Amino acid sequence: MARRCALTGKGVLTGNNVSHANNKTRRRFLPNIQSRRLFSEALKQSFRLRIATSTLRTIEKQGGIDGFLLAAPEADLSPELVRVKRRIAEVHAKA
Repeated sequence: MARRCALTGKGVLTGNNVSHANNKTRRRFLPNIQSRRLFSEALKQSFRLRIATSTLRTIEKQGGIDGFLLAAPEADLSPELVRVKRRIAEVHAKA
């Protein structure tokens, strides 16, 4: 499994460990990826996603997974999430 956030695409970064003697060795900065079940109020259904904890905070700020997906551009989402976004948009259009 890739260490990548399903919603924002946040992934592994690389850099250097720098010692007191200024020796440089390569290292990886891993994102804090967690498996979470997010509940869609519009669809009355939950989705299991691997997301970064910072993304989880953003989802809560935007009013849940529905608000986050409606605000996100489709180019940044996976095909599965684009289908979910369109289903949420249809439910909101009917209401």
